Amino acid sequence: MAQKNLKDKEAQRQENIEQTVSATEQFYNEHKKLIWGIVAAALVIGLGILAYNRFVYQPKCIEAMQQTYPAEMNFQNGEYALALSGDGNNLGFEDIIAEYGTKSGKAVYLYAGICELQLGNYDEALSYLKKYKGREPILAARARACEGDAYVALGDYAAAVRSYKAAVAQADNVFAAAYLIKEASAHEALGENAEALACYNSVKMDYPQSIEAYDIDKFIARISE
Repeated sequence: MAQKNLKDKEAQRQENIEQTVSATEQFYNEHKKLIWGIVAAALVIGLGILAYNRFVYQPKCIEAMQQTYPAEMNFQNGEYALALSGDGNNLGFEDIIAEYGTKSGKAVYLYAGICELQLGNYDEALSYLKKYKGREPILAARARACEGDAYVALGDYAAAVRSYKAAVAQADNVFAAAYLIKEASAHEALGENAEALACYNSVKMDYPQSIEAYDIDKFIARISE
């Protein structure tokens, strides 16, 4: 009896498989033109993307990086106006961004933002810095700290505090000490001495090997009076 039930179940399973195969074949026969049309369209799109990437996007990236090199050299030399606007022969970061976007790398927004900051154009600096979305922690922290510097120059100390906090959160290393000092200064400008003291104490306790920690006791004593 058990063997008969087993055979019946196997027969039913086989019948279900045959029905599924039959239904699939019927669907294919009824829609094969549409199916092959979709396959062909997907193939064309895929080949188009590959061709664009190889013959358009990649060469454009190489061109963008070549154009960026002189601007980076001017930046490293402290020639911020030249780095930002170019010299007539070589493009500056603002033109590189306008023509290539981030094809030469996301750091172009950070470079341009720092140039504007150094030139005293604080709103323009913020515009560029906020567009920098790089994931490298130290550079991301520097971008947020530069935002804080721009806000301080504009007198918006509350926004500066938020930016410096973000910088500290991004850079959990010796660079964070400098950002904590900047945050403390912004807190003091707001009359938030307790918050400033917390920043100074954090430098003392969490980053004792940093340059900022060498004379941090002076800051702590001053604000504790």
